[in-house]
Amino acid sequence: MGWHDGCVRCMVGVPFASVIATVLCFAGVALFCGCGHEALSGTEKLIETYFSKNYQEYEYLIHVINAFQYVIYGIAVFFFLFGIILLAEGFYTTTAIKHILGEFKPPAIKGGLISTVTGGPPKGRSPRGRQPVHTIELICRCLGKWLGHPDKLVGVTYVITILWLLIFACAAVPVYIYFNTWVTCQSIAFPGKTTTSVSTLCSDARMYGVLPWNAFPGKVCGTSLLAICKTSEFQMTFHLFIAAFVGAAATLVALLTYMVGASFNYAVLRVTGRSDRSKF
Repeated sequence: MGWHDGCVRCMVGVPFASVIATVLCFAGVALFCGCGHEALSGTEKLIETYFSKNYQEYEYLIHVINAFQYVIYGIAVFFFLFGIILLAEGFYTTTAIKHILGEFKPPAIKGGLISTVTGGPPKGRSPRGRQPVHTIELICRCLGKWLGHPDKLVGVTYVITILWLLIFACAAVPVYIYFNTWVTCQSIAFPGKTTTSVSTLCSDARMYGVLPWNAFPGKVCGTSLLAICKTSEFQMTFHLFIAAFVGAAATLVALLTYMVGASFNYAVLRVTGRSDRSKF
């Protein structure tokens, strides 16, 4: 068999949906974690520089920010491992389905994976007598026994998607706060567009629960607020939060794509009568 035929056979078993979802998931998580981490640090600097001079007033906020940053580290590690598992499951089930439907004849090294879904020993192996088994094939067999449950991965991915929806909603909160502040600054910069006095246009961090109500000054008004909006710290933090929000949205799309692909694979296995190998 030539290299061209070998490449064609390998490409038939590639789960393109899972590959695209994995790339999107990694890119989204990287964007969310990296930009979110730096945006939280920028928020801390803005609060302690402009909105409060007493450390005790924003001490709790710093602890919360540090906790969120550690959570971001955990999210990055978790989704790196989870994405690899889902990609492996995509390769595994797609190759098995192609084998069941007769569209793909897997090489012997993948026999241990395929046999866990299709049943029976891999093709080309005699049931009589023991044949020497390669180490890689043993690994594939063990991996196949563990991955051969697309129904369970659909359930796990569903739960993770619900949890990520909460994170997605939380990522929208700082974008909303910074956008409101930016809109207020625009009203100050162009006073002709509003009938309110410029000196009464303020951004109050206490109103959003960022600082306690006894924090001083807690808010910045008028031209002082406009000066803050023009600083590179504010602009950078605002755009970092937007990028983190976009990353969270990309990760959500990737999780939904994973669910659709895994659900389809499990449905095909059931229709072809292989559901006894992938029970709930």
